[in-house]
Amino acid sequence: MNIKETDLPGIGKKFVLTTDQDERVVVVLHDDGRRDVYHYDASDPDECISSVSFTDSEARQFASIIGGMAYKPKAMENVEVALSDLIIEWFKVTADAPIIGKTIGGVGMRHNYKINVIGIIRKDQTKQLNPGVDSEFRAGDTIVVSGERVDLKRAYKELFTRGKEE
Repeated sequence: MNIKETDLPGIGKKFVLTTDQDERVVVVLHDDGRRDVYHYDASDPDECISSVSFTDSEARQFASIIGGMAYKPKAMENVEVALSDLIIEWFKVTADAPIIGKTIGGVGMRHNYKINVIGIIRKDQTKQLNPGVDSEFRAGDTIVVSGERVDLKRAYKELFTRGKEE
């Protein structure tokens, strides 16, 4: 997706999003919190086929749905399966993740975070099922973990991201 951002002095910001299928969507974020979304005809880039306006609260609810907070398709990179209170989730180790070079035991995944690492899929697609405490985390790894949602969120925030929001 290609995204172009423009300041609109006295109004807010405009984002023009062009998808891989050449669909064009324009989002205007007004300084007062309102959001306007416009969808354009793929065959005529000047022809708006639909539009909708959201309040700040509505936009946040819509964003959570689009972002997968209410439902995550199985094809998503971070997939979770709910089994009562147990969640199984896949986390990608980014190049700047604080966990790089540390071991499962060194981080204290069970003791400090109350989660279990049940698998590591390396960048080269080799797999470690039920890895030991001496298994080291590397950039590009996909880590399969289990635990309760609150513990997984904390681990994600502290170990798998560098100051980013989920």
